[in-house]
Amino acid sequence: MKALVLAAGRGRRLDPESASINKCMLPLGGKPLARYSLENAVRAGVSEIVMVVSYRAEDIINHFGIEFQGVRVRYVIQDDPQGLVHAIECSADAIGNSDFMLFLADEILIHPKHAGMLELFEREGLFVTCGVVVAKRKEEIRKTYAVIQDSTDGRIHRLIEKPRNPFDLVQGTGNCVFKFGIFDYLPLTPINPNRGEKELPDLIQCAVDDGKPVKAFDIGSIYINVNTADDIRLAELEGLVRGETA
Repeated sequence: MKALVLAAGRGRRLDPESASINKCMLPLGGKPLARYSLENAVRAGVSEIVMVVSYRAEDIINHFGIEFQGVRVRYVIQDDPQGLVHAIECSADAIGNSDFMLFLADEILIHPKHAGMLELFEREGLFVTCGVVVAKRKEEIRKTYAVIQDSTDGRIHRLIEKPRNPFDLVQGTGNCVFKFGIFDYLPLTPINPNRGEKELPDLIQCAVDDGKPVKAFDIGSIYINVNTADDIRLAELEGLVRGETA
């Protein structure tokens, strides 16, 4: 099992701070934001970490090097960033025929449970496991994606990218586990007409529509996707950077 950490984003909504630094390297709790994802990957027991980088890639590579807490780190350059699904596509050679855990390097979780998510994935022979949280407000779900799942076993029937009217408080995150066969669905994923790129929920939906077993897993108690200065302040207010992310 490998970890795929996506850290290529420019983060324009964090300007002027992100004008001279990749947003995943912005300090949070005394360490770069991306480090939280790497620590979660190591705790889950991955064999290798693959980081997709682009904007100010040298800063990330020079900081983390080729090993993190005893786990090998390798890098993939996303020359022309076109969203998360494109970043996953760029990683195909580095991932090879390995299953992998996906992390977004601008995400923060409190009380993360990646080892439990991996255990469910392996025990039930799932094709994808999607990490979800219970959001405090429906507005938070509009920033990521909504999940329609079976109330008895958590099997996912539908994922909706940035829903206008979320129907409950279940919020999808970028923390997922994939069979390597997910790469077969990249060419089938539609381009989002609003953003002009392929979206992660639509990639997973292709597998769902094909009958693959995809389930949701409660990945943590609080989730923040850091896109603005307000998100950083929220992370600090929630105490996510005071040793409570483990």
